[in-house]
Amino acid sequence: MTSTSSPVRTLLDGTRLTEHRLRVPLDHAAPDGEGLDLFAREFVTPEAAARGEDHVARMPWLLFLQGGPGGKGTRPARTPAWMQEAGSRFRILMLDQRGTGLSTPLTRHSVLRRGRAAEQAAYLRRFRADAIVHDAEAFRRHLGLQSWSVLGQSFGGFCTLTYLSLFPDSLDRALITGGLPPLTGHADRVYQATYAKMAARNREHFARFPEDRDRLDEIVDHLRRHEVLLPDGSPLTVPRLQSVGMLLGGNTRADSLHYLLEEAFVAPGTDALSDTFLHAVHQQISFAAAPMYAVMHESIYGQPAEMTDGRGDTGWAAERVLEDHPEFCPTGTSPMLTGEMILRHHLALDPALAPLAEAADRLADVDDWEPLYDLDQLARNEVPTAAAVYTDDVYVARELSLETASRVRGLSVWETDEFHHDGLHDNGARILRELLHRTDASAGARDGRADAAEEAQAPSARYST
Repeated sequence: MTSTSSPVRTLLDGTRLTEHRLRVPLDHAAPDGEGLDLFAREFVTPEAAARGEDHVARMPWLLFLQGGPGGKGTRPARTPAWMQEAGSRFRILMLDQRGTGLSTPLTRHSVLRRGRAAEQAAYLRRFRADAIVHDAEAFRRHLGLQSWSVLGQSFGGFCTLTYLSLFPDSLDRALITGGLPPLTGHADRVYQATYAKMAARNREHFARFPEDRDRLDEIVDHLRRHEVLLPDGSPLTVPRLQSVGMLLGGNTRADSLHYLLEEAFVAPGTDALSDTFLHAVHQQISFAAAPMYAVMHESIYGQPAEMTDGRGDTGWAAERVLEDHPEFCPTGTSPMLTGEMILRHHLALDPALAPLAEAADRLADVDDWEPLYDLDQLARNEVPTAAAVYTDDVYVARELSLETASRVRGLSVWETDEFHHDGLHDNGARILRELLHRTDASAGARDGRADAAEEAQAPSARYST
């Protein structure tokens, strides 16, 4: 396992950066087989750095797991509030999860090189939460740490539950924001809950901006009567338009939907969609920059049949469950906007995804998934764990989150209706303080284990920055 690290760099706000690279197996069960490159960036706040290298060396580490699937680590020009809060106590490691960012990328080009659809799907299966956790463990060991803490946002929270299942002894504490996944049950349950949440979020938005409902209906009518092409040459259809509802998933973006819709037409009373609108829609709905998100989205719920009500395949759950929610039907009157619902239609029409459509079909048919969670281990969990659950979260439903929390021993839930799914990026300092407070009493002694391990390392074995 080879590694490199960069010289220390500094952001304009004084935050210190160190880049780390590590070679890991594609399949951790076959360590001598094909490999992948991993990239992670370490952040040390200027306040911590000002206290000297000895202080920094003694600080415990916090691993941040980004949302996704297919989300790369945050690249802040200036450190956001949650990182400033965390950085007062931790060295932060921001991992580009396998397939993203500067880690070996997963793109349509790299997937197509695997061969036929069956080989492509087999390759994609190596990029789930269990592999990401094994990658994190490889980084932890190479940094010479006995343990560290983890903060998982959204899909990163899913990965954190997998981490608690597979390597609980490696964790000082686990913090989760908007990311408590269902531990059992079929993916259908997820979409039954999130379609209902999205319907409520639609009603809320259109109550605040009734003109947006009228404007959206005008756009839908226009798309039914005209062929409209996006800047990449692909057609804008009603189902693709509906996916701009992703903007409703958080407080920091929801109102931008209003600004998007108000510029839809070239001028009031005209029957031509503006280039400004089409460009903005394309930026919102294209998966060119994050193909994993669309191709692998339902696979994050893939579990063995005995954990999913007897059905192992996900089977395009979002598309199938849509039939139970006619208010979202694209051929209906005034169709509502969707959220994290990936349909085959989306893959077929996106030039960045269309070559992977057959592989995505194969993933939807997989019925022999490996388990992502150890229910017995979670039931006897001893790692101090706290989770922020957002009452009106349209991506990770409150009801399923609370069900999961009840199955993880000692997990402290902070439920709040002040934030939506993007709470960490909205008022992250407050949220992080709350979760740290809930885990401090029992995590204090564990945080010190990394220091003890580092002291015990022989100089030749310690990880140097």
